[in-house]
Amino acid sequence: MASAQQLIGLIRSHAEGNEERFFDLAMQLAAAEEQKGHKRLAEQLRQWAEASQTPAKVDRIKPTPITAPRGDLTGLLGASYPTTRLGDVILPAHLEDELIHIVTETRMTERLEEKGLRPRRRLLLAGPPGTGKTLSAAALAGELRFPLFTVLLHGLITKFMGETAQKLRMIFDAIRTTRGVYLFDEIDALAATRGSENDVGEARRILNSFLQFLDEDTGSSIVVATTNLPQILDRAILRRFDLVLPYEMPNSPAIEKAMRRRLHGFDVNGVDWSKVTQYARGLSTADVVAAAEDAARRAVLDNSSLIETSAAIASLERRCSLQGIGTIVNAAGSPTLHRKRPRATSSLQAKRQSENKATK
Repeated sequence: MASAQQLIGLIRSHAEGNEERFFDLAMQLAAAEEQKGHKRLAEQLRQWAEASQTPAKVDRIKPTPITAPRGDLTGLLGASYPTTRLGDVILPAHLEDELIHIVTETRMTERLEEKGLRPRRRLLLAGPPGTGKTLSAAALAGELRFPLFTVLLHGLITKFMGETAQKLRMIFDAIRTTRGVYLFDEIDALAATRGSENDVGEARRILNSFLQFLDEDTGSSIVVATTNLPQILDRAILRRFDLVLPYEMPNSPAIEKAMRRRLHGFDVNGVDWSKVTQYARGLSTADVVAAAEDAARRAVLDNSSLIETSAAIASLERRCSLQGIGTIVNAAGSPTLHRKRPRATSSLQAKRQSENKATK
């Protein structure tokens, strides 16, 4: 439930007639309750907070109508209206706090601008696949009731000189004129380091155009870029973003939380989570959720709602196998994970391969 300070802040802002502060605190409280799993309470808090707004304020927070990209933008942008909220994403507290603050800054833009400040609108989310980067972008759009426009890189990057930069120009024009969250997923294709071995003149021109467009005003839109390989990004790209958030593989509490959430409605009272989470090390949050779904499907097919420790572990081990992660049980009975290496080529195989090459 709400802390004493949160309740005091709500009552004080209401008593002072500070509608913006009241709305902000109520929405933060709703997000906190949703994170605790109190989804019905969180939704009621949101509804009452929004009902308290004056018509002018309601206009400010109402959803932005989706207009399907037309003309040349058709193959460059995909549009959706996510219902995902930040409470639906399994994130460390410090990452969740930053994203909640981005939402707050966007809602209170006018107050920041009165003091010569602006909300942060360019975000880079960096980390391994399956750790929640793309889902976080959808959650930002869901919290703000913005449409989510996903940049289709396969339609953006072409072999014709100068054409990619022209298409980038169209996208950033849309960013400035149509409010939304614009997602550049796996930005590495556009923003790899200049001067690399595979670099060509056109790649440098594309990156320079992208840097130039990032420096421009984005209007009221938020630009979110994601990368699985932050180390290959050009350093100039990192300086263009207002916030760079590092995403990591889940720890034991996050693994348990993800599995419990996905197994909602099943009997998990007998699960030894301290044992189960050891078998999930090395897996992403998406992999952990997939393993929980696997255990749930098998329970349903067995006409059971009971999830046992052994069943959860078996599902995680199958997921590890699919990801090329091996499990070894040490002398203490605890599992350790390692990436499986490709099977070594025998000396006979090596000799035959050498002979085949020589005959070609």
